[in-house]
Amino acid sequence: MPHYAFADKYDASHAKEYFEKHDTGVFRRLSNWREQRMARRALELAGRPKSVLDLPCGTGRFWETLAEDPDRVIHVADNSQDMIDTGLALRPPEITRRIADARCCSAFETGLPDNYVESVFCFRLLHHIGKREDRVRMLKEFARISSGTVIVSLWVDGNYRAYREQKRLARKERETGNIEHNRYVIRRQDIEADFVAAGLSVIGHVDFLKYWEKWRAYVLSVNKGA
Repeated sequence: MPHYAFADKYDASHAKEYFEKHDTGVFRRLSNWREQRMARRALELAGRPKSVLDLPCGTGRFWETLAEDPDRVIHVADNSQDMIDTGLALRPPEITRRIADARCCSAFETGLPDNYVESVFCFRLLHHIGKREDRVRMLKEFARISSGTVIVSLWVDGNYRAYREQKRLARKERETGNIEHNRYVIRRQDIEADFVAAGLSVIGHVDFLKYWEKWRAYVLSVNKGA
């Protein structure tokens, strides 16, 4: 199973820092507000699914948004048990009571049954996955456990911030010779080809800030006959 070194850092101490960081500073608060709006719109495009798996759930940054539908059943999973435990301990009780179950697992191999939920919700993970075969493997797992839709966010090209990031990484490669990174801007045509390879079709997308910011959330339909 693929292994990425960045996943090893999420111990109890880092989980606490991660829980707090999105509420520090004006920029991070504004960024979080915008991402919550992206998530809300993506859920609307997905048909307001009544059961959702938040994977990776981290410390529950999107749980409140997921819980806005009072009839929605929320399942959560993460590669780090410490991240899950921190979220369950520090998020408001009225939110954590909505969590139907929490599981520590890999996004590449969840161990969950087919059609487990109506929608898989995956924010802030795919931009870490630089290898196409790994992205397709993960997306196929999402398609397997979803009966309807998959929502993913990642960095895409075609905007100013992606251009700046690509220039920065190219300079770093020239200076260090290191072509392995922790985060990747993925060409839109490449990721959309990955969706097809995984048996997914694009319903729509939501941009953080069109033409400026690299974050994009895709809403995908699962093609069970693929």
